[in-house]
Amino acid sequence: MITDKNTIAEAVPDNTGPDSTGPDSTGPDSTGPDSTGPDSTGPDSTGPDNTGPENTGPENTKKNPQKVIVIGSGLAGLASACVLAARGHAVTVLEKNDWFGGKAAVLHADGYRFDMGPTILTLPSVLKRVFSEANRDIDDYLELIRLDPQWRCFFESGNDGSGDRKADEQANVLDLVSDVDSMTANIVKFTSSQKDADGYRRFLKMSEQLHGVSDRFYFWKSIGGIRDTMDVGGAFSAAVLKDVMSLKMGKSVASVVRSHVPEKRVAQMMDHFTQYVGSSPYASPAVLCGIAHMQTDEGIWYPVGGTRAVPEALTKLALELGVTMRCGADVMRITSENGRVTGVVTANGETIRATAVVSNCDAVRTYRELLDGTPQSEKFERKNRYEAACSGVVLYLGLNRRYKHLLHHNFVFSRDPEEEFDFIYKRGEPAPDPSAYVCAPAISEPEVAPPDCEALYVLVHTPYLRSNHDWKKMLPTYRETILDKLERTGGMENIRDAIVYESALTPEDIHHRYRVLDGAIYGLASHGRFLGAFKPANRRTDFEGLYLAGGAAHPGPGMPMVLMSGWIAADSLDQDSARSAKR
Repeated sequence: MITDKNTIAEAVPDNTGPDSTGPDSTGPDSTGPDSTGPDSTGPDSTGPDNTGPENTGPENTKKNPQKVIVIGSGLAGLASACVLAARGHAVTVLEKNDWFGGKAAVLHADGYRFDMGPTILTLPSVLKRVFSEANRDIDDYLELIRLDPQWRCFFESGNDGSGDRKADEQANVLDLVSDVDSMTANIVKFTSSQKDADGYRRFLKMSEQLHGVSDRFYFWKSIGGIRDTMDVGGAFSAAVLKDVMSLKMGKSVASVVRSHVPEKRVAQMMDHFTQYVGSSPYASPAVLCGIAHMQTDEGIWYPVGGTRAVPEALTKLALELGVTMRCGADVMRITSENGRVTGVVTANGETIRATAVVSNCDAVRTYRELLDGTPQSEKFERKNRYEAACSGVVLYLGLNRRYKHLLHHNFVFSRDPEEEFDFIYKRGEPAPDPSAYVCAPAISEPEVAPPDCEALYVLVHTPYLRSNHDWKKMLPTYRETILDKLERTGGMENIRDAIVYESALTPEDIHHRYRVLDGAIYGLASHGRFLGAFKPANRRTDFEGLYLAGGAAHPGPGMPMVLMSGWIAADSLDQDSARSAKR
């Protein structure tokens, strides 16, 4: 079921006490990657060998069905498994953890429920497409609530303490709404500048064009470089050239944003349309500005039950389609013969044969670890120019109160974004004045916490894991930096006094828990003003029968993109299977 929830943007009242939120983090009581709290597992039907009923999807007309192993049950792996099973292939999902869903895990503790990973769902059409492969209606599996305003922005105050604090706070809060006319009115009220409002409108028009180009050349097919995008009907037409020129090659997200809207606070908000890719807007290609239109056009949605409800729905669908789901199955190696994958070997020495493998592991670690010792792995490493995206510290804070001035999604911004990104992406050190993403879901689903309480999720981006980082020592100090920021800029007074439960994830935890590259939350960085948007292609040409899916593969990170990545991997495998049947 999909419903609209238009949250009325209210004036910021006086703060009534400590109340803080933040994405996936686990406070001082954290014991590392396994500290996911009681009941922090996936759906109930996640035993070591859960096999669903016979395929009840579209009639299986495959002449050449493949025996497929999907390594990892992140959103991409689950999407890939569902699509492949719906198209008649025999699929087994192998997951090293004791839950399905990858980063989209859940933490239950002391009456609080936290989504541990992604919390913002955009482009629900991608998820619908996965379910439609099996002729299923997504409304039968998920209830989605539209959130508008999409998020609330808090900016650093310039008040020296001598003025009206309440008035100052209101002057530094801006709500992002999907309707362009309403948003431009918000910007005029916030900046007293019609020029900035008009610039925002022009930016979204440009973003819409970039979105269209991405749909035609970039999405829904395996892409590994710019040459792949030109394979459109085998011809390079004038229309194609026009589209390519519109991509603003050589320009960064930040430069394009500020060419439309010079006001620094509004520009900082617009930069964060691209924070789903975990990269600096000063180094990311301008084509990523297309994300703005994707979000404002289809909206931001909240799945009732939290984003954990998405992998639970996909797991249910997979079991209905006959997918074999195994957790506690840690794949250590992909086997191959004569350039073709033949199966996998697990940590307990089990060899499982397959005719195709979809790796939902990090792309670099797939080649570096699962294919170690092969000529293809060595070649991949020689050509490897990929950089890990940023990591993060996530605080899960059970509060004994709610902060009434928070919306479901909030951004508490740094005073100087250039300094912030310089620390994270160039110096490789946590920013002294970071931006914080704060999710306060009780406004949409009160059941996440005891009555009148909040299950706050706070995420602060950090550099990917370096050899000199010891987060066991760094976390206590950085926790104080984060809480100070929430109090000072986010208006969450006395937040420390409101915390009755706390847990955290650090880059080190993320690295081990999810087997990602250097603790990166978002896979590979999208840096490079010309080619930064390109990730490893889903269809591998060096190994027959090998496909990549997830945030470190095309088209990149973010919930809709990893779901699309899983669909592309499955579709590519299915196409290759059909071609081989004709030989």
